[in-house]
Amino acid sequence: MRAQQSEFYKKLFSLVLPIAFQQFMLALVGASDAAMLGLLDQNLLSAASLAGQVTFVYNLFLAAMTIGTSIFAAQYYGKGDYFSVEKILAIVLRITGVVSAGFFGVSMLVPRALMCIFTSDPVLIQAGIPYLRIVGITFLACSVSQIYLCIMKNSGRAVKSVIISSVTVVLNIVLNAVFIFGVGSLPQMGITGAALATAIARIAELIWTLRENGRKDSIKIRMVNLAHIDRSMQKDFWKYTLPVLGNELVWGCGFAMYSVIMGHLGTDAVAANSIANIIRNLLACFCLGLGSGAGIIVGNELGAGNLERAREYGRKSCIVAIASGAFTGLVLLTVTPLILRMVNVSVQADIYLKGMLMMCSYYLTAQSVNNTTIAGIFCAGGDSRFGLACDTVTFWLVTVPLSLLAAFVLHLPVLVVYLIMTLDEIVKLPAVYLHYKKYRWVKNLTEKRECLK
Repeated sequence: MRAQQSEFYKKLFSLVLPIAFQQFMLALVGASDAAMLGLLDQNLLSAASLAGQVTFVYNLFLAAMTIGTSIFAAQYYGKGDYFSVEKILAIVLRITGVVSAGFFGVSMLVPRALMCIFTSDPVLIQAGIPYLRIVGITFLACSVSQIYLCIMKNSGRAVKSVIISSVTVVLNIVLNAVFIFGVGSLPQMGITGAALATAIARIAELIWTLRENGRKDSIKIRMVNLAHIDRSMQKDFWKYTLPVLGNELVWGCGFAMYSVIMGHLGTDAVAANSIANIIRNLLACFCLGLGSGAGIIVGNELGAGNLERAREYGRKSCIVAIASGAFTGLVLLTVTPLILRMVNVSVQADIYLKGMLMMCSYYLTAQSVNNTTIAGIFCAGGDSRFGLACDTVTFWLVTVPLSLLAAFVLHLPVLVVYLIMTLDEIVKLPAVYLHYKKYRWVKNLTEKRECLK
């Protein structure tokens, strides 16, 4: 029994730690962009932030595709059916290729129209146009690299995947400094430099990923799979991935509404909320990595037909999620005084930030549990519809309406409005627990494929 526990924790943390580090590095890129552009001009920071909403929408789509890929790749890899993993890779690459080409085309051809969706300020619109045109290239690169990196995580090469991603993140940050501020004979490029740094880093990531996966023993693109798609497998993929895509859109739009609400509560509220979100995202990296790692090892066991072991691994993952979430929350409370001394904001914004960080501490615990179960364990067994239903009810019937009511009808204090916004993860917990105990996620999706053969 003890040996089995040791094996579980070894498997889990061998996945979680590198994935968490990767999440941290990706969050660091956004923080560095904001910090560097903010030093030059507030308008550049604002324009990059608004133009980045296009990338945010694209990333929602890409996140759904990677979760859908993981659902099948983890189970088929656990079963030892590597040919089916390559079939899934081909199916997803065709989908991401088409959608990414659409995002690329719109960003290149009508960047002004995209910027006008988010702002009417001509200065911000003009600054965002070159940013969108350059960043548009990254959509094409990510359509291949991110799916391949996902496959690598699910096929025993998580560490290599993280090395590729992390090194290119460091490259992105270094190039940010070089291009944004200018070095030597290179001129100061500002927001255009930030976009160029991102594009170069993503292209480098794509080249490295393709080279790594071109090896003889790797899961790779095969022309036969691209030319002749397995229609039955594609149907199954959409069956389990469409609810995930819907969930990402519901979640993303909900968080966008939070930003809209805070944006109408004054500059102090916006500044405090922005800093709180950056700190929370940096600290939540381990919790996000835990969800991905739990989903992979549970999916491997389900695909191998070890349903009882998968069920036990799910239970242990939930225990780890509670402990890690509580620990992360305590860390946030501990470093809050240091954060308040480091930031340069107004007295009122400082008060808001202190209260927001305290609320984020309990939010992180609930987020850890929900991410591990909904995005990890449930999706590992193809149980992807629950997340869509749960987030739809939570955001659009509870927290968003209550936040709007509190902010614009009752005119409650900023911290009260923020408190309501942080209830979304808390509201989910009872439903998540009850759904977990039904064990609908304990399902081997590869059995159907055997029958079809």
